[in-house]
Amino acid sequence: MTHAAHRLLKIQDNVNTDYIISGRYKFQIRDPKELAKHVFEDIETNFYKKIKKGDFLVSGENFGCGSSREQAPQALKAMGFRAVVAKSFARIFYRNALNLGLYLLECNTNYIDDGNEIELDLDANILKNKSKGLNIAFKPVPPLAKKILAEGGMIEYFKKYGKLEVNE
Repeated sequence: MTHAAHRLLKIQDNVNTDYIISGRYKFQIRDPKELAKHVFEDIETNFYKKIKKGDFLVSGENFGCGSSREQAPQALKAMGFRAVVAKSFARIFYRNALNLGLYLLECNTNYIDDGNEIELDLDANILKNKSKGLNIAFKPVPPLAKKILAEGGMIEYFKKYGKLEVNE
């Protein structure tokens, strides 16, 4: 499955979930689309206005560290990000994102710059940097995780299949 090229926004290492969505909003706002309007607000006012549905967010090491609350991946998904691409992810953030249906891809992001056009090939495990003419391999997404993500997250997966098939 290949997804068309989209531009991306690149940010630094150790992006804390409180940078993604400030704690002052985590319990005040329940609507994910409203919550999305406050993503990275403490770093850049009106950041959400730069995002187009299908964009990629690219980071370095340890993306999603800090609080384990699910509002951070929920807000990123509601913004319309196609996937978050980083060198590594905090474990609980990774699990929350999978449960909510947000793709997280691990690869070397040194060769991706802010604003590059990239294309995602999930079958070949390749991120194509169209701006630089580079193919960047990413850590394969396990088959069960692909199914969960394709359904939009764990709840939608259970609604459709009624159980978790782990014999793949």
